[in-house]
Amino acid sequence: MQIHEYTDTNGRSPFADWFNDLDASVAAKIATTIIRLEQGNFSNAKGVGAGVSEFRIDSGPGYRIYFGKDGERLVILLAGGTKKRQQQDIENAQSRWADYKQRKRHRGDK
Repeated sequence: MQIHEYTDTNGRSPFADWFNDLDASVAAKIATTIIRLEQGNFSNAKGVGAGVSEFRIDSGPGYRIYFGKDGERLVILLAGGTKKRQQQDIENAQSRWADYKQRKRHRGDK
């Protein structure tokens, strides 16, 4: 699997913004989860609607990574968060996924 971060029209990655604010021990757990996704391990992932999935990390306040799969080989990281802000994070991830797909169609990418 290839892992990419969603970037908005200004080139900003909301996932990176979130990740860069984490403390080192949490960032290491998130990085390990991303490696698992890269290896195709989606065992802790579930769909949350509109083409977005949530990968749960059972640590601390219940960290989550939100992503979309573009085909069989590409994963787009949309957001990260905790159980406390889960619904808002899901809505943001769904909006970003819709934006990603719309811009991809506009570019004519397959």
